[in-house]
Amino acid sequence: MTYTHPHTVRYLEVDAQGVVFNSWYLAWFDDAMTGFLAHRGLPYATMLESGHDVQLVRSEIDWRAGVGFQDAVDIAVSTARIGRTSFALDFEVRLDGTVTCAGRTVYVVVATDGSGKRTIPALIADALGKPAPLLPA
Repeated sequence: MTYTHPHTVRYLEVDAQGVVFNSWYLAWFDDAMTGFLAHRGLPYATMLESGHDVQLVRSEIDWRAGVGFQDAVDIAVSTARIGRTSFALDFEVRLDGTVTCAGRTVYVVVATDGSGKRTIPALIADALGKPAPLLPA
């Protein structure tokens, strides 16, 4: 299942070249991930209350075109893979339907008490749903 998270590019996100600076894409992906989970019935606060959180352990991004100040983009999110303790989400930044950037981020489920990684619990697995990658494996 694909979820779409809207975002309008803010002035502070644009660099001297007139396009969004690369680090902002990871922030957008984090915002879109929390929106995706909430849309699927798991608000982030509920996940934390269950004693679970997620940590980013890997991210890859491929840029195809820049986006600029006040561009209204949509960030598409889908589950790419679910493992025992980690999962991957695919992201596409779309401007007027054209993919300007694509990425995949791997998250590991951890305990909120600092005791380390955990097997993906049912409440997170249910929110992730069945993998339907946007990107090739």
